[in-house]
Amino acid sequence: MINFNEPILVENAFKYVREAINNKKLSGDGEFTKRCSYWLERWCKSGRVFLTTSCTHATEMAAILADIRPGDEVIMPSFTFVSTADAFVLRGAKIKFVDIRPDTMNIDESQIEAAVTDRTKAVVPVHYAGVGCEMDSIMETAKKHSLTVIEDAAQGVMSTYKGQALGAIGDYGCYSFHETKNYSMGEGGAIVVKDEGKVEMAEIIREKGTNRSKFFRGQIDKYTWVEAGSSYLPSELNAAYLWAQLEEADEIFKERMKIWNMYKEGLSGPAQSGRIGLPYIPDECRHNAHMFYIKAKDLEERTQLISFMKAKGISIVFHYVPLHTAPAGRKYGEFAGEDRYTTKESDRIVRLPLYYGMKKVDVERVISGICEFYRR
Repeated sequence: MINFNEPILVENAFKYVREAINNKKLSGDGEFTKRCSYWLERWCKSGRVFLTTSCTHATEMAAILADIRPGDEVIMPSFTFVSTADAFVLRGAKIKFVDIRPDTMNIDESQIEAAVTDRTKAVVPVHYAGVGCEMDSIMETAKKHSLTVIEDAAQGVMSTYKGQALGAIGDYGCYSFHETKNYSMGEGGAIVVKDEGKVEMAEIIREKGTNRSKFFRGQIDKYTWVEAGSSYLPSELNAAYLWAQLEEADEIFKERMKIWNMYKEGLSGPAQSGRIGLPYIPDECRHNAHMFYIKAKDLEERTQLISFMKAKGISIVFHYVPLHTAPAGRKYGEFAGEDRYTTKESDRIVRLPLYYGMKKVDVERVISGICEFYRR
């Protein structure tokens, strides 16, 4: 059986988890959390980075820091994971979904301005598959209408747009270190805070609304509850597991890219004949090989392909159901403009197995199976 995903494991993982236990500091913000945060700050080259318990929680923190309130509106694509919307719905905001581009599956930057009203507070570009949105245009629109930009870069660690790290372009950036991501701590995430004036509040929100971080730095003699917050600190065990991978980040990147390029080359035949679509990478973007997907003709063909590959012991999967079509999406949001591509393209997309440590022979089996299906 070729699984869609297998958890990443690198040589030093067990060593560092053991070290975290021996340090007798498991509850968060210990040595390994600091190492991971500093690594991400060096990579981002902008702002402060805080590890969190998930990308969902990183986005919730961003929503709080952006002062999202009941009645505010937040613009985002409908083709995204539920967490992107949940963070703002929990603050009482209304979601304005806009269409995506069919080439990158990212938010259509040209549709954002038409969705802006006098209640719009933020825009949330989602960098699908680790491929950057058209951030210059998005930042220009945001500046024009005084909107906060919160990047959902859950899939974007090690990806760039015009040389800038995804997640470090807008006001806030949110990363995921879920089991399915390029770098994983099982469950985990991080938030990038660009405005130095927001850093102290980010610390407070993350530490259950207390100024506990200042206490541990010796800046105050006791800590207290000063603001509404929650417990967003990941365990040191999770951070230790992640740190082992960040040490090997370049090697992991290279191996994933090798698999991605094998797919691209191996599936060029059915792509050139027009039977399938392949991922598109704009010239200004460097992606991180987070996923490789193909596009079938339609939903019926995709269903047949998934079933065909399953019979061969190969797990391929479809992705998000557009949020505006879901019960909660209809309750908490609305689609602004025309759904030209969101539903149509989401019905076609299918993701192929891609994970660190995947064997070449297994990649070749996946390619062979897809080519066989389209030769029928």
